[in-house]
Amino acid sequence: MTKLRIAVAGGGVGGMTAAIALQSLGHDVEIFEQAQAFGRVGADVNLTPNAVHALDGLGAGVGAELRRTAARPEYRISRMWDDGRETSRLPMSTAAEEKCGAPQLTIHRADMLAALEQALAPGTIRFATAVTGFTEDGGKVRLAFKDGSTSEPADVLIGADGIHSVLRTQMFGADAPRFTGLVSWRAVVPRDAVAGLDNLDSFTKWWGPEAERQIVTFPLSRGEEIFIFATTGETEWEQEGWTLPGDPAELRAAYTDFHPEARALLDAVGEVTRSALHVREPMPRWSAGRVTILGDAAHPMVPFMAQGACMAIEDAVLLARALDDRPDDVPVALRLYEDSRRDRTAAVQRGSLANDWLKQGGNADWVYGYNAWATSLGAPAMT
Repeated sequence: MTKLRIAVAGGGVGGMTAAIALQSLGHDVEIFEQAQAFGRVGADVNLTPNAVHALDGLGAGVGAELRRTAARPEYRISRMWDDGRETSRLPMSTAAEEKCGAPQLTIHRADMLAALEQALAPGTIRFATAVTGFTEDGGKVRLAFKDGSTSEPADVLIGADGIHSVLRTQMFGADAPRFTGLVSWRAVVPRDAVAGLDNLDSFTKWWGPEAERQIVTFPLSRGEEIFIFATTGETEWEQEGWTLPGDPAELRAAYTDFHPEARALLDAVGEVTRSALHVREPMPRWSAGRVTILGDAAHPMVPFMAQGACMAIEDAVLLARALDDRPDDVPVALRLYEDSRRDRTAAVQRGSLANDWLKQGGNADWVYGYNAWATSLGAPAMT
């Protein structure tokens, strides 16, 4: 086989998943990550069955380690804001495993990153290395870094560098994401703080009287913690960052008309972060030459289908498969990857923005039943 040398800009969920998959296929991968180290920053990653199935296929003990620290929601429940009635209840856990080959797992982001990092070959990640761009010449690609240095030449460059992707901007030009008018609030509370409330072991969404307000809760850390997500409307937003401090009292004030059980969840919040929700229109192309992008760099989406990280994981698997299928023709491999992913990710982007998926029940199979390891390369299917 042809052994490729691959550079990855960004060491998040998508970047590390791609690296593990490519290393398992015998390729040489190095990740360049701007953070000094991975800390316990952020809160949740919701891994629906399609993503868990993809991660299980990586081997290297990834699936077992995720299950060791994650929670396993029993149901996906929709409830109404005023009277608390359920409008849909989808069995997850064992039922999802039997139907889709994997359960839903909800996990702290730090625990997920740790599980992925330990599955990488030693020395794969180069921390404290901010990427500023790249050059491509003679069939090789080099990354440029903030300190003025450059990487060793690589056969392929993968941009897993998020919604403000430096690589995407260099390839396709500046394209500011659009503010949705929504601000998200995130908090983690001990289970004991909300003891006595219903459905703590399930993924529950409280649908508000208007699209701007909703509350989502689910368990983390083997059920010992409860993650709380909510949104409010804002006319303008200029602050940068996704873990900005928020005021719990302001959050509670926005939900005073919600059901007592929903308000009790917010009453337990002691600290909360907030961030703006941004989107882009689906892109017609993700690759140029020997460079491509994945995850939020290619298709940022609002979190209302809980598929942001899941789509990045699927991207990583299909990209690894495409490069392994056509290692002697990287541009063709990258086109195969794009063709395998564009329609599905665009459908999820649009469905997330519409924010009505599973409100009254409906078909979840096209999302949860997707098999990233078995789908045909180059097939532009959503399922």
